Amino acid sequence: MKKLVGYITTAYPSKEFTIDLVLAMKDKGCDSIELGVPFSDPIADGPVIEEANVKALEKGFKFNDLLEVSKAVAKEIDTLWMGYFNPFYRRKVEKVIREAKELGVGGLIIPDLPYEEALEYRPLFDEYEVALIDFVAPTDSKERIRTILKDSKKFIYLVAYAGITGANKNEELKDVILAIRETTSTPIYIGFGVNKESAKEKAKDVDGVVVGSAFIKILLDQNLTNSQKISKISTLAGEIKEIINS
Repeated sequence: MKKLVGYITTAYPSKEFTIDLVLAMKDKGCDSIELGVPFSDPIADGPVIEEANVKALEKGFKFNDLLEVSKAVAKEIDTLWMGYFNPFYRRKVEKVIREAKELGVGGLIIPDLPYEEALEYRPLFDEYEVALIDFVAPTDSKERIRTILKDSKKFIYLVAYAGITGANKNEELKDVILAIRETTSTPIYIGFGVNKESAKEKAKDVDGVVVGSAFIKILLDQNLTNSQKISKISTLAGEIKEIINS
């Protein structure tokens, strides 16, 4: 059974909304949830997720909002924190990892923390048994992949193309996937540009998909009520889960 990881911007429009949305997505078949930590300069994210980040910050997002949402949902669904390194560094990395562990959060996804810089913090992740998710890009060589993935945990985040999330691009990934399979048995999840239309094709040689912008577009639709947003996003999650396993 291929897995679905859903990305949601935390506490937009409110903490209560995020909690209700996560639980609805779980009920429709979402296997894991990425709670996005709003940040002013999300370099790997496209304009859709960037807009949600800005709106969440304008509403006064605080790190404690992430903690409160996680406390409510992590016992119900596999929960990850997706954020840029600056907020984690300012809060102190060990404190963040310890808080994740205490709340039952399974891993952190930090797209702007290169492998070499992450080495300093890996002993802390290992100590607290919280995964630091590794990224592989289509441009990575076999040697680079072997280096990055020698201690991989939970799953590999395969970036579908070079660029930002939400773009509609395609790259040939068979050689990259083969190189990963030759290196580790850790599952491969593909992200960037995964939506209802592309999910089946992107998922065919991997173990799961990460979907973000497709959900956030609905989240940002001002013509919908909050209950309609929850219904549409969770329904879409169920449809994508069915598509990738059909």
